[in-house]
Amino acid sequence: MSATIDIAPGRITLAGELDARHAGAVWTDALTAAAAAKGKPLIVDLTGVTQWDTAGITLLADIETVFGGTPAYAGATEQVRALLDRVHDARKILPRGGAEHVASWWAVLVSFLTAATDGIAFLGEAVLALVTLPTRAKMFRRQDLWRAADQAGVRAIPLVLLLGVLIGLILAFQSLVPMRRFGADLYVANLVAISLIRELGPLLAAVILAGRSGSAFAAEIGTMKVNQEVDALITMGLDPVTMLVLPRLLATIIVMPALTIVLDFAGLIGMALVLVGDGIPAVAIANQIAAWVVPGDLYGALAKSAVFGATIATVGCRAGMATGLGPEAVGVSATRAVVGGIVSAIVLDGIFAIVFYRLGI
Repeated sequence: MSATIDIAPGRITLAGELDARHAGAVWTDALTAAAAAKGKPLIVDLTGVTQWDTAGITLLADIETVFGGTPAYAGATEQVRALLDRVHDARKILPRGGAEHVASWWAVLVSFLTAATDGIAFLGEAVLALVTLPTRAKMFRRQDLWRAADQAGVRAIPLVLLLGVLIGLILAFQSLVPMRRFGADLYVANLVAISLIRELGPLLAAVILAGRSGSAFAAEIGTMKVNQEVDALITMGLDPVTMLVLPRLLATIIVMPALTIVLDFAGLIGMALVLVGDGIPAVAIANQIAAWVVPGDLYGALAKSAVFGATIATVGCRAGMATGLGPEAVGVSATRAVVGGIVSAIVLDGIFAIVFYRLGI
């Protein structure tokens, strides 16, 4: 039976099936009648309604909204009233006033400062664990160090090679077009080589590490936290930072410079493919790179990559140690590790750029 509506002065009579299939037929007429009765007594007769679902209950809630109050319901059962109360609760939204806007920004600032403070405190714990490592050598598992190095370094090489070649190709193509107008095709080798070795190599390797290993660290430690394995280590008198964080931290510090070198090498190969295809001899490309790229460029990039690796590992492990309870907690921790690692690497890269510029490096 379809839904029907009968409108009289001060009265709306609904009948039939008020469900998702039929409520739409009377929706507009019901809201129009409710708006016309605004400020006057209104009775909504539900005696003839034979079937309900959330669509019909939502219709009653919309009638109340348009009417500007609660009409008198005739024939409403306790179940209908209970469902209507649930719809009211679901619709409760805080007003978006100026004070709320200021409070939201204040909450964001407090949250950022809290996260920064927690990160610094966790970094201090990691440094303390590293300093006291000789007295806790039995807690440090070398197999975890090699496993983390394999996961973060060796298994990432194919992706790093692919990304490096593609970045070299893209940079060379994009640089060759404008440089050719000035007859400076050969100097594309200088431009791409310096860009890769000084900036893009460490930064892109950090992005790969954050996406692959930072999230993996957070998920592994987060799962242990959810399963209360970290609490068990503390109960047995073992330091979870020494056992879980230090192997991953040292592994990323070791493998990040190697990944940066691999990405730089792959990027130079991609650039060389483009330039050789443009008719520039490979010997000339090599001579340009050797003449313009100084050892300080590579040493600075390797130093940056080591710092990036330590930061990404710290952010990932901290996200895992801060994992809450519930099935979504591990996924949230992994997301925080990836976002935090990438943002931290970019911020640190900007700081390094300023420092290197001021030092003339």
